[in-house]
Amino acid sequence: MASNAAVPFWRAAGMTYITYSNICANLVRNCLKEPYKTEALSRERVHFSISKWTDGKPEKPTIRSDSPAE
Repeated sequence: MASNAAVPFWRAAGMTYITYSNICANLVRNCLKEPYKTEALSRERVHFSISKWTDGKPEKPTIRSDSPAE
């Protein structure tokens, strides 16, 4: 017997929840008025570090700052 359970529309569209939530967050940010829009866009920036491992030991980490593609 086939299940009639509801499937979330983002899943039915072939998206992951992270992709769906990122799309929603971008829509909300773009709908904001100034100065809230600029403030929200500044929080979108991502900071992270990358460390290469050689012989089981980490090398000096590289700090990166990326912002989403526009």
